[in-house]
Amino acid sequence: MKKIGALHVLTDTVLQSRHTHAELARMAVAGGADAVQYRQKSGDTRGMIETARAMCDICAESGVPLIVNDRVDVALAVEADGVHLGQDDFPVALARNILGAGRIIGVSAGNLDEARQGIVDGADYVGFGPIFPTGSKSDAGEAQGLEVLADFARAVRAPVIAIGGIGAHNAAGVMRSGAHGIAVISAVCCQADPEAATRNLVKLIGASGIRDQDD
Repeated sequence: MKKIGALHVLTDTVLQSRHTHAELARMAVAGGADAVQYRQKSGDTRGMIETARAMCDICAESGVPLIVNDRVDVALAVEADGVHLGQDDFPVALARNILGAGRIIGVSAGNLDEARQGIVDGADYVGFGPIFPTGSKSDAGEAQGLEVLADFARAVRAPVIAIGGIGAHNAAGVMRSGAHGIAVISAVCCQADPEAATRNLVKLIGASGIRDQDD
């Protein structure tokens, strides 16, 4: 059974430089995150493999899936639990053929057609957003809001992970709108204490009445 997770912490060293990807992974896992995504948009492949391998070791200690953003080659090299792909990234169907049935594949979708095609191609979950305005991604597009999220979650036959502008002040509302989980960057990585910030988000998800289930 694939564990999609209810709190996906995306690591970042652009919005903040105090912590490495591996340090953020360790703090997120210690705080209770049940999925960690290695997100690095530039850099040499060898360095990315070394970072991802360290993150894999950290996540494996607690049984938390490590998802690699965009880079199927890096995920394969370190035997990560899966990948997350955007619409302009590596094709989902090809990634499924390469990674096999056991690995997790997430796909970003901006509308129902993209979500449904991603699922047909082999995606296990759909990332949808931005739900609220966000400064973490310059090309994120217009904020969708909770009503659109609710409609989207009802229409998509796969777990929906909401992303974009989500933090402690609105996480519970996002979960109550029908999301399977949330993905955050600055709400953890840019906080004074990333572990405590993660722990608080886990508590808020629990308080929403939603519980993560193995898919």
